[in-house]
Amino acid sequence: MPVSPATEAKLRDAMARLLDGRPERTDGALTKENLAREAGVSHATVHRAETVLAAWDAQVGRPVLRTPGEVRRDEEITELRRQLRESKQYATLVQHKLDALVTVTANLYHENQALKKERARRAQQRLTVLPGAD
Repeated sequence: MPVSPATEAKLRDAMARLLDGRPERTDGALTKENLAREAGVSHATVHRAETVLAAWDAQVGRPVLRTPGEVRRDEEITELRRQLRESKQYATLVQHKLDALVTVTANLYHENQALKKERARRAQQRLTVLPGAD
């Protein structure tokens, strides 16, 4: 025995809400049980609505255990993980460059100190003592 046009309309509205990810009465998982709850009808009524079930099966195929919101969340997490991985790689590259700059700067500092000492030593050697300056 098929369902009434009013019940079929309720089921189609409920199916549209579930598929669009905007459930009103359920957690949004794409299951026939949630279709019945969302429409406010019994599970048996859903199974009598053969045209609605055919449309449901064409849209859903097999039960999905995640809601559309969960799918979006998981996709966002995946994207954020990718961005984090890229950021870590970039930070590692920058750190290696900084380490190289620290080494170069330290070498330049030591060379500069050695040159200053050498210049001071040569300046001392060039000084001459004038007679009677004691």
